[in-house]
Amino acid sequence: MPSSSSFLLLLLLLSREVWSYEAPEDKQDVFASRACPAFLSFTNAAYLAGVTVELPCRCKPQQVQSVLWFFRKHLGSSEETGALSHYHDNEQLDTGQVPHSDDLRSRFSIRLFSLLIFRTGPDDSGIYICGSAQKDFFYGYDLDVQEAHRISFTPRLAPERTGQKLMEIKSLSSSQPLYQVFTGFQPWTVCDRCGVRGEQVRVGLCYVRSQFLHVRYRRANQTVASCGSGAVPRAFGGLKQSRAEAKLEVRSCQVTCPPRPPPSSKLLTLMAFFGLSSASVPVEVPVFYLNHPTGHVLTLGCPGARADMAVAWDRGSEPIYRSEHLGGGNIGAEASRLQIDAGHHLVFKPAKLQDTGVYCCWLQGRPAAQIRLLVYLHFGRGQSVTSHPDFLTAINTVMISYAAMTTVFFLLVVVRAGVRCLRHVE
Repeated sequence: MPSSSSFLLLLLLLSREVWSYEAPEDKQDVFASRACPAFLSFTNAAYLAGVTVELPCRCKPQQVQSVLWFFRKHLGSSEETGALSHYHDNEQLDTGQVPHSDDLRSRFSIRLFSLLIFRTGPDDSGIYICGSAQKDFFYGYDLDVQEAHRISFTPRLAPERTGQKLMEIKSLSSSQPLYQVFTGFQPWTVCDRCGVRGEQVRVGLCYVRSQFLHVRYRRANQTVASCGSGAVPRAFGGLKQSRAEAKLEVRSCQVTCPPRPPPSSKLLTLMAFFGLSSASVPVEVPVFYLNHPTGHVLTLGCPGARADMAVAWDRGSEPIYRSEHLGGGNIGAEASRLQIDAGHHLVFKPAKLQDTGVYCCWLQGRPAAQIRLLVYLHFGRGQSVTSHPDFLTAINTVMISYAAMTTVFFLLVVVRAGVRCLRHVE
């Protein structure tokens, strides 16, 4: 029987993409058809803490070949605006390589004029401006990162009630209030797995409705902004004490997997030659290899995942559910060492030797990638072999094996001597 590697090679050679190539179509320059506003305004964007945020530079002059991003806090002055220089180039595009908790300058990357911020936190809230080295400002964002302190779980998929509102408005006064605070929920994600029990996630963020919001901050609804937005007047001092908190809801689900498209006739002929059935065709997903030292925080991200997507994690064939490993909020119990944060990352706090294995991630209910993780023992400065917790167990195993082999050796010597004595006697 030919090896599996040769079988996969034949499958690759029979694929249509290997023998055909189509040149990409010329795309229109989006910056040529969009002019920058004469008066700089800020687009309000709210996210849950832990997600990876992408802020695209939606306009710039055509002659500008590179951009800089500037950042300042909401309550900071213009003198406190700092430039996020792109000294990382594109080395930080892999979320697993980004430090788990560090300042903003070690968690961002600029790619195709867009600003990527990995694993955002509440301290990352502020004003982000796309500009040039000559301090020309093109486009601005008002970023509000909220942390979920309330996490609720629904064991079974409950039917949706007709007329159920996704927004819960909480008035702060009885007659014509200056502002109203409510929680705006995003739609439920699709089931993150198929064929087995999965989960759905819904995010609720804090918003404020008022007629007195700052006009420089642009929103789809000019009377609504996120609670941490710079558009909220400072006169609303009691907003932070009475604001609705961000929420994260998780519920169970189970859907059937859609049928896969039938393989080509050439592939069926080849499989019939090897005595295989069409059901034995493997699902083609990219495979990644990662080595990580033990005792350090490790974060795994699913390639291609975004904040609004459904992401699931498995270790081998064992699912890892959020209801058992969800971190990033006060859920009433001590967080486990293995967590799934709000940004869909699989976090090891810290990684241990027993975490070595194969991890699979699902994206929008389909297998997306496979990560083969190897956690190795790393001895740093000031550490020795004797400091390892399994050192005594290893010594005992070696001594017992040595004693057993010595006993077997002496028994063989005694038996050999006895056989010689019997031969001399005869």
